[in-house]
Amino acid sequence: MWQYVVRKLLWNIPVYLGILLVVMVALRVNDPVWARLGKNATQEQYEQTKEDLGLHESFLRQYGRLLNGFDLDRYSWDKHGRTVRQELSQAVWPSLAIAGPALVLTTLVALLTALLAAFRRGRPLDRWLMAGAVVGMSISYVVYVILGQYFGAYKLNEWVGREIFAIQGYDRSQPLWWVQYCLLPVLINAALAVGYDARFYRAVIVEESTRDHVRTARAKGLSERRVWLKHVLRNAMISVITHVMITLPFLVAGQIVIEVYFGIPGMGSTLITAILGKDFPIVQGFTAVFAALFIVTNIATDVLYAVVDPRVRLQ
Repeated sequence: MWQYVVRKLLWNIPVYLGILLVVMVALRVNDPVWARLGKNATQEQYEQTKEDLGLHESFLRQYGRLLNGFDLDRYSWDKHGRTVRQELSQAVWPSLAIAGPALVLTTLVALLTALLAAFRRGRPLDRWLMAGAVVGMSISYVVYVILGQYFGAYKLNEWVGREIFAIQGYDRSQPLWWVQYCLLPVLINAALAVGYDARFYRAVIVEESTRDHVRTARAKGLSERRVWLKHVLRNAMISVITHVMITLPFLVAGQIVIEVYFGIPGMGSTLITAILGKDFPIVQGFTAVFAALFIVTNIATDVLYAVVDPRVRLQ
């Protein structure tokens, strides 16, 4: 297995280098120095600012510096005195505090819903569950956020007479900070994603329930519970793992809407702020970390295949 992991890492090195190269080229299509100084700047100001930002070096030298540690020790252009490493370490925990619980909750609820719908396939319970899933996935993310903030924060706090959920002012020093700042975003994320996941998992489980080995298990007299848990759900876990592992990087890096609306200083909102402010060190460092996360997640998915299904051989 380790040989397979090493080979996959070696194969992905050119891909990773290409991603970083494309990002650096895209950021330099327009001269960032003039963009920061404006049209009325003098040539002396331009040269001094270019040197201060580290853009006076050759492109290859800047590219090599990015490869040597993701530029984590470079200072942000906008947040003076803050390095990329400090910004990343500060932003990663708020994102994980939402992404991790949201992924676990969504997967558990979606799997349970899919199992109930597949077990009662073609019956009223199946139709109602799938109709609810379609309605849930048809509603916009922004609508979930607005309704969640209004009823889950404003109205609930008004009825209870105290602040249960906070919309802004993220502060980890509070005793119940996770419940106050993260629980509502987690519930909103789960409400949005459950519909998509439940329909996908149901289709996978229904397909597995019609295979020959399941009919054989029933013919041997095994109980329905044992058939569904051991022969259906276990074989469906390959698709479940694929979906979860593919979702994970997007969930960590893509919490842009939820982080902006709830004032959470996570990776998504920090990256968007850096892009709008043309803060190259932050953009390049975060992109390098995100690309590495995608590659590691893909390799981990293949490894989990072999763990879940002994028939899978990593070669």
